[in-house]
Amino acid sequence: QTALSLFDEMKQYGMEPDVITYSALISACGKGGGEYIDVALKQFDEMKSIGCDPDKITYNVIIKACFDDERYPEAIKKAQEAVSEGL
Repeated sequence: QTALSLFDEMKQYGMEPDVITYSALISACGKGGGEYIDVALKQFDEMKSIGCDPDKITYNVIIKACFDDERYPEAIKKAQEAVSEGL
């Protein structure tokens, strides 16, 4: 929850999140499990929609989050995306 609050506060002050910021947020949400995995997936999609391209680290943390929460089809989908992106 703290990571989400800081992320929102950062954006309120006009700071643009970058791939490092999104990766850290997704990682924090992934460690929360459960409903936070949904938040991680939403943030992953948001970053892509604003033109912030995920890197190897971002894909690693989202795949791990899905895998740890036993969301295997989603983990496989993200792994396939990473491969198709050349990562």
